[in-house]
Order: sequence, then C-alpha cells, then structure tokens
Amino acid sequence: MGSKLFVSSSPHIHTDESVRRIMWMVSLSLLPAGAAGVFIFGPQALWVILAAVLGAVVSEALIQLVSKKKVTLLDGSAALTGLLLAFNLPASVPLWLPFAGSFFAIVIAKHLFGGLGQNIFNPALAGRAFLMASWPTYMTAFTRPLQYDAVTSATPLALLKEGKVFENLNYVDLLLGRRGGCIGEVCVAALLLGAVFLLAKGYISWHIPGSFLLTSGVLMWVFGPRGYLTGDWVFHLLSGGLILGAFFMATDYVTSPLTRKGQLIFGAGCGLITAVVRLWGGYPEGASYAILMMNAATPIIDRYTKNRVYGSK
Repeated sequence: MGSKLFVSSSPHIHTDESVRRIMWMVSLSLLPAGAAGVFIFGPQALWVILAAVLGAVVSEALIQLVSKKKVTLLDGSAALTGLLLAFNLPASVPLWLPFAGSFFAIVIAKHLFGGLGQNIFNPALAGRAFLMASWPTYMTAFTRPLQYDAVTSATPLALLKEGKVFENLNYVDLLLGRRGGCIGEVCVAALLLGAVFLLAKGYISWHIPGSFLLTSGVLMWVFGPRGYLTGDWVFHLLSGGLILGAFFMATDYVTSPLTRKGQLIFGAGCGLITAVVRLWGGYPEGASYAILMMNAATPIIDRYTKNRVYGSK
C-alpha cells in the first residue's frame, strides 16, 4: 500500500494560470478599447499603438540580451506595457514618441529595478509621466474624433478646468467616445466590456477599482463647482483616464498591495489623489499620477495590512 502522505516544499496549492496566460488575457481584454480608438481617431491611432508595442518588445529584447538574461518576449508583459502606454497617448503624436516612451518604461521603470515582479512603479504609467515631462506639447495635442465632426478636440476635463461650457455632449457621448482624449481612454463602454471579462475570469478583483471609483465619485460630488453636493460625479467617472486606470493599471499585480484590506486602502488613496488634482490642481487629469504615487506607498501598505500568521497573536 503506497503512502498517502507527501512532504514537499511550498507552494502546496497550484493553478493552471501563468504569467504568460494572464498577460495575454489582459491584452485581449483591451482589444475592444483599442479597436474603438482606431475607429474613432483613424489609422494614425493604430500606428501609435504598433509603435509603442514594438518599442516595448525591442527594448525588452535588447536589455535582456545586454544583461545576458533569458529573453522572455513570449510572456506578453512587454507587449502589454506598450499597449497600455499607447492607450495613454493622443493619436496625433509622432511615432518616435511612443517608441521613446516604451524604451523608458521597459529599461528604466522595469529592468532598472530588476525586471518583471520587482519594479516599484507601473512601467506604462512611468513611461507616460516621462513623456509628459519631456514633450508636454505633443502629449496635450488632442485630435478631434473623425467619426463625430461636431465634437471639439479638447478633452471634457480640459474644458471643465478652463470654465468653458461644452454643449451637445452627454453621458452617452462619454460612453461611446464622442470626445477628444487619448486613444484607449475615450470609449468607456469598450473599457467596461474588457473589465467585466477580467472580473469574470478572476484576473482582477473589485477591491481596487471599486474603492478607486467610489472615493473619486463621492469627492467629486461633495466638492461641486456650485457648492457642496453639487458635483457631477458621473461626468468625472466617465471622463479622462479614470476607468482605464482603475481597472487596467491600478490593478497591476506587481505594484499594488497583496491583501484585500490593502487593496481597498490603495484604491481609496488613488481616488483621493485623483479628486484633489482634478478639483484643485492645475492639471485637468490626475488618475495616472495618483496611481504612481500610491505605487510608492504599496510597500508600506503591505507592511501594515499583512495577514496574521495562523496560530500567532
């Protein structure tokens, strides 16, 4: 009779999921938003996406070859970084700009910290911050959607920050992308479709996006332009990169907390900083910088929200 007791080192619980599968599934979930961006802004948007993905893949291969590490292009992490970076760019940028942003994201924000699993900041958002600081003119030059001639090229948040009135723009327009903005953020309906896929498959949980959106929405409603409790929280949630950031960037496994309690704190912090920037800052958008700031706080959050060891007091 064979022994039924097996002694082995951890991990003791296994899953069929892998880094490669998760990365490619997240990329798959972003395809509807990418297709919508190309439909709304035209072929130039597709070229920007391809340039960003190519820049990320080439940079990953070069840095791994130079450092004499195993080339891991097939795990999909570099391609996903390039895709997310492209989604945070206007369709009008020159093609060298997404390539440069991807190089920074992969080489500096990812491999300088040790590679996949060791980076402190979300690489795609770090690349966007680098491009915004280096070439702000390109990063804020938005084009008018080709499919909707009556819509201005300015983003709704920029118009709101300037105190201008935007007529003929409603919640449906924001959901369908009938507005100016970055390639992957404008069509909220497509983003939500991808988010539902990730939630249903269990690749992300509701804790970070839920606390992120709830905190932002409440603060936007409380501190309205005409006094307390007058803010249009639905407008703010559907504008800018809030949905893209909440579901696809703040939920990054490497740069977000491990515990559910920590994830709630992380998401609430992102929502708070986003609201502060949008309401009182000089910059109309705040989601990307909020996530980067909370990335820096993740080790502290993990330290004070770690689970109690079974049997300890």
